[in-house]
Amino acid sequence: MTTNDYVDGFRPELLVVPCGSRKLGWPARAADMYVGSYHRACRQAAEALQPERLLILSARYGLLDLDDVIEPYDTAHGAAGATTARLLLEQATERGIVHLDTVVALGGARHTALVRSVWPHARTPLAGTRGMGEQMARLAAMRDGRAPHRG
Repeated sequence: MTTNDYVDGFRPELLVVPCGSRKLGWPARAADMYVGSYHRACRQAAEALQPERLLILSARYGLLDLDDVIEPYDTAHGAAGATTARLLLEQATERGIVHLDTVVALGGARHTALVRSVWPHARTPLAGTRGMGEQMARLAAMRDGRAPHRG
């Protein structure tokens, strides 16, 4: 079995990873802004899946390309002023990616719910995990190309 067994053997057209609460304290590329271990683990797993396009879902800015330069912020998903499903739909429409078929969302329930508001068919390989430890283990298995543990 391979890393792609987590997403039924296809190469995602789009993979969306969550931002993170730990950030640099100065403006930076989105690829560099998020420095927490969870975001890094999601990015490494995402890169192992070799998506055609990788975006970060920022709680403040919405969908970000890795090269987008942003200011640091302190907004959590679900908080006042946070990214909404409507904003994501607008951004996906503007980017011409709203109709993609093979979409994967890594992250927790709030993150994947936002992604599924635009792409209801998105695969969510971390769904059903019982906490951060299990999510990190699954992300490491995806990164390393190990078969999923299904209970």
